[in-house]
Amino acid sequence: MGRGSYRASDWNKLKQSRGITNSSSASTIFQTAKAKEQYLPKFINVRESRDSEDSPNSTPIILGFDVTGSMGYLAEEIAKNALNETVTQIYAKNPVTNPHIMCAAFVEAEDPDGLQVTQFEADIRVVEQLLDLRVGFGGNWYSYDSLLWYFAAKHTSIDSFEKRNKKGILIGIGDEIADNDGRHILSKKEIKDMFGDKVDKEITLAKAYEMASEKYEIIHIITGNNQENAWKSWTSLPYMKGRVAMINPSDIGCLSEVITSILQLINKGNRNDILSQWPEKIRPVVGAAIKEIRF
Repeated sequence: MGRGSYRASDWNKLKQSRGITNSSSASTIFQTAKAKEQYLPKFINVRESRDSEDSPNSTPIILGFDVTGSMGYLAEEIAKNALNETVTQIYAKNPVTNPHIMCAAFVEAEDPDGLQVTQFEADIRVVEQLLDLRVGFGGNWYSYDSLLWYFAAKHTSIDSFEKRNKKGILIGIGDEIADNDGRHILSKKEIKDMFGDKVDKEITLAKAYEMASEKYEIIHIITGNNQENAWKSWTSLPYMKGRVAMINPSDIGCLSEVITSILQLINKGNRNDILSQWPEKIRPVVGAAIKEIRF
């Protein structure tokens, strides 16, 4: 729902209570062996981001990431550093007002447990729920942002858009190619099995984007070892023009700075000012990552 406020001190306490250290691996951080019902879309009617006394001008932010085995380092970085650092930077730099963050983990459409989503939260509960997700299973041919796009379109209700006509922000992160030949389709059966929705026809990647983009600004961040092919496929999609970033696995420690910079660009920040705010040694990493982002 998005009540409360985030404090880095709560994150430090949570890390200590869970025994999370700099040397912790994804397998030790995420110990859930079976996806929990409270995070599976078929058991969820709607996820809500609501204004409150704590958050009078809420901004819903969805951070979705590929959790297949090859992406363990991404899950590890998000859990150990990037999520906490991103929220802390949002409060410090104020690229958006009153962030309400939902974390999502995706694999593929054929797996009924292939998408998990937390609540929208404004405090440490978003991290607590993140650590409850199942990661490191399954495989995929494509980066299944379409699952997240469909969920955002059909199963979220956000005051920022409904009250103020201001879009939320949806960022997917993965290592796979996008579908640019029409084969990546959410079938009626897959939609029924995963979301519990009965639809009249299948949903293409382009249609899922169209549905979600009505109330969200959509971005995809490429990482992993297939970057050249992934970049070509994602940037060939006309609706993703200016909405694709890329970061090398070796630079994944800069993910929070990349995400924060993207939020600032969405809100019309000056690119040179955005880059100059970061330490000199990481400016080239952030600059390269967001070089094609345009709004």
